[in-house]
Amino acid sequence: MTNLEKQQAPDFNLANEKGEQISLKDFAGEKYVVLYFYPKDMTPGCTTEACDFRDAAEDFSQLDAVILGVSPDEAEDHTRFIEKHGLPFSLLVDSNHRVSEDYGVWVEKNRDGQKYMGIERSTFLIDLQGTIIREWRKVNVENHIREVLETLRTVQEQ
Repeated sequence: MTNLEKQQAPDFNLANEKGEQISLKDFAGEKYVVLYFYPKDMTPGCTTEACDFRDAAEDFSQLDAVILGVSPDEAEDHTRFIEKHGLPFSLLVDSNHRVSEDYGVWVEKNRDGQKYMGIERSTFLIDLQGTIIREWRKVNVENHIREVLETLRTVQEQ
């Protein structure tokens, strides 16, 4: 697992739930980016995490940050997920997991003795210049969003 902190964030150009192309460069010089990778729409942990980000979306917005979720799910799945839970941010389609690989979150997993490749729940806080300020890997959803918010506040106070 590569530590990407203090490095330039890998750029990406992915479709969101509406089919619009979203790139990291779209936010350069204007917004901090909270880029979070999650395994699958509508699953318990991913729903909790998305709803926690939803509930804190206004706090992130006031700190000039945009939230972007990334998973291998298709746009239609993202749309249903957004509509069901009232998510006020875009979910990006990484069906070929290229961006997940670039960020080092496409990893071998093991469930009930079965090995498979999938996303390791991870979050990256990216500054206005596109540098990764902080990364969280193997995220435990409980209190995670609060920690991301506190880190962003601390960075902006420096």
